[in-house]
Amino acid sequence: MTENMRSLRNFFLYKCLFALTFWNHISLSMANELFKSVSNDFPEDGSDKKIKSLPLLYTNSHQSKANFDWVVIQNITESLSLSEITNDNVKKLVALLSNFRQGSRLQNLTLTNMSVDWKALTEVFQTVWHSSIEDFKINSLTQLSNIESYDFDYSGTSMKALTIKKVLITDLYFSQDDLYKLFANMNIEALTIAESEMIHMMCPLSNSPFKYLNFLKNDLTDLLFQNCDKLVQLEKLILQKNKFESLCKVSFMTSRMKLLQYLDMSNNLLSHDAADVQCRWAESLTELDLSSNQLTDSVFECLPVNIKKLNLQNNQITSITKGMAELKSLEELNLASNRLADLPGCSGFMSLEFLNVEMNLILTPSADFFQSCLRVKKLQAGRNPFKCSCELQDFVRLERQSGVELIDWPAAYVCEYPEDLRGTQLKDFHLTELACNTTLLLVTALLLTLVLVAVVAFLCIYLDVLWYVQMTWQWTQTKRRAWHNHPEEQETVLQFHAFISYSERDSLWVKNELIPNLEKGEGCVQLCQHERNFIPGKSIVENIINCIEKSYKSIFVLSPNFVQSEWCHYELYFAHHKLFSENSNSLILILLEPIPQYIVPARYHKLKALMAKRTYLEWPKERSKRALFWANLRAAISINLPISFEANEEQSD
Repeated sequence: MTENMRSLRNFFLYKCLFALTFWNHISLSMANELFKSVSNDFPEDGSDKKIKSLPLLYTNSHQSKANFDWVVIQNITESLSLSEITNDNVKKLVALLSNFRQGSRLQNLTLTNMSVDWKALTEVFQTVWHSSIEDFKINSLTQLSNIESYDFDYSGTSMKALTIKKVLITDLYFSQDDLYKLFANMNIEALTIAESEMIHMMCPLSNSPFKYLNFLKNDLTDLLFQNCDKLVQLEKLILQKNKFESLCKVSFMTSRMKLLQYLDMSNNLLSHDAADVQCRWAESLTELDLSSNQLTDSVFECLPVNIKKLNLQNNQITSITKGMAELKSLEELNLASNRLADLPGCSGFMSLEFLNVEMNLILTPSADFFQSCLRVKKLQAGRNPFKCSCELQDFVRLERQSGVELIDWPAAYVCEYPEDLRGTQLKDFHLTELACNTTLLLVTALLLTLVLVAVVAFLCIYLDVLWYVQMTWQWTQTKRRAWHNHPEEQETVLQFHAFISYSERDSLWVKNELIPNLEKGEGCVQLCQHERNFIPGKSIVENIINCIEKSYKSIFVLSPNFVQSEWCHYELYFAHHKLFSENSNSLILILLEPIPQYIVPARYHKLKALMAKRTYLEWPKERSKRALFWANLRAAISINLPISFEANEEQSD
């Protein structure tokens, strides 16, 4: 069974190979005869109205190349596209095109990868010129050689547009005029010669019907069309990606083009020196593309006065000086990818409706823009390094009020500075009114300062702060004088058990009760009293400080009279100062008479605090309790004074 299947399969393969070989032989034979009968397929009057496709050509590229050495890319009634045209098959192409006389339906012809010499090219041109073709395109014309003068017949043509791209000339030496005059004098509306390293183009010998010229990506220079007055119908001129350098010379080139409306000079080497002669543009020019050049701020001194659309993208413009340009008809201005630090004003652009300033160096766009540019409807200002501040917030707020449309909002409007806000969209950035309103901020700060001053002044008066400052100053001065006069005696030596502070109105109790009970009897106590221990010649304050520092304790006899005494207040302050400076428990309070709170002055807040926090001895009215009072008081001031001092006291007694 397996052997039978293998035999059948081999037999089938042999039959297929035989059939393919036979069919290929028949196809080649038919193809050789097919071209001979081309002319028979067209009516003698040249009419092909009933023909739905070109009878000569196959849509299969393999068969077409086998027959005619070219490749059919497209084959419909109105359009024909062929590839791989050489000197070997160009005569067949000319013969074919000769059949499409004027009145035929073929209008568009495209030839790709054409490798022919100058004579063959001119024959193709001449044939096309007298055919029904209106739009002729050549893509990639190589091996162009043997260029010489050719007497071209431009008469009676249906041609409207010619496009040639990627021309390669192999001749090293030839007459430039022989090449360029063929194209310069063509009587068609549109001519495109692109990507061909063309270095020049002649001015037509007579008034040219050219309305559209496109010389994209060549090597043309400032010499092009200088003093040429034959392009009287030219409306659109594209000179992108060439080697033009002087903007002033470009303006002179256009000055005689009376109908020129659009000029593309992008991607050149253009610059303008303010010292150059005044520019002279075609008055009809309304749209100008000067993007990707080397233009600076001075370009605004050399612009067409009637321009409506101006593209200055990707140059080196830093600002637009007010009064430099008066372009009253300008409606669209593109300043993207320059070096602008702020939005330009519209003092010279009163009709401006669209402005593009994206990708510049604008940190904080001025809010004055909306007052200056009242007619602007669209603003494209994204992708700038925005500094999110109060000024920027004012700009966004005024933009919303003005009704101007921000293109690419909000995605392209992002904070760059400060660092903590980087990446935040402007729509999400908000500051308070107080932070942004300088006047309001100053008024608020002034009011707060006044309130603070008033509070401090009130506290100073209520708490007698100035008095405490004065006392602190006197304390400091006393200590400083003591240091300078007797630096060796700075170590304090206790001379008294206690210093007594009391009001003169309570002196009878002190002299009749306190002193006798402490200085006499058991455990003699040495008391410091201002009447007997103050040193003459020293100030009262200095004597008070010295007595307090030389005493182990300070006894304060409190009564309504005490709080009315200024000197008692001094003594209490200095004793309290010693309490905190030496961290000692040196205060003893004796309440001789009850003190109502309402009679204690506000500055006696230390006394109020002491009475509230510290234990005090209250003088008993009953005699039976006084012995305990004296015992407690003696215990509170019990201390052994230095021996040398006690001995001196005994000798003095």
